[in-house]
Amino acid sequence: MTPVRLLVVASVAAFAALPALAADYPKLQSGLWEMQRSSDRPDTQPNRATMCLDDSVQKELFDMAGAMQGTCSKHEFKFSGNRGRGDFVCAMGGSTMRSKSTMVVEDGRSYRTEIDTTYDPPLMGHAHMKTVVTARHVGACKAGQRPGDLVLPNGQTMNMHDILAGARSGHGVAGTVQPVPRKPAPPAQK
Repeated sequence: MTPVRLLVVASVAAFAALPALAADYPKLQSGLWEMQRSSDRPDTQPNRATMCLDDSVQKELFDMAGAMQGTCSKHEFKFSGNRGRGDFVCAMGGSTMRSKSTMVVEDGRSYRTEIDTTYDPPLMGHAHMKTVVTARHVGACKAGQRPGDLVLPNGQTMNMHDILAGARSGHGVAGTVQPVPRKPAPPAQK
């Protein structure tokens, strides 16, 4: 799994830890969110991404999390107050993934999700991984961003509406993915 795909999966997983029914999930503030993901895997560096979030993106992510119930043999999540706990068993890449998560949401302006995952057989050489995703609201979305824009650590922009539409259709990522912005070449020296 590429680092970009892993970040997208981790982003959805952080939201997937929330219950699927709209009445049950805590509402996150609309605007620009900064997410930091770290892992205990030595080959994985902490990374940071941003997402332009609104009610439509949040609902779509929660609905997708609910749809995962059909692909996982165990999909349990209970939320009480601002704390949620999840227990999932899913098939992933020829491996069985067992994942336990806890999520704490603070006033809809920040959250922290801890995910403890095992893979049997090991996935990409790893049998166990602990991941922490922290996120916080940092203000309004940037000019030109549309709801669902996820800016990855390498600068590439993907739109979660497009990703989720592709996942639902079975055709991968729908829509467009913007390439990594390139720095202009320095002027030629004479």
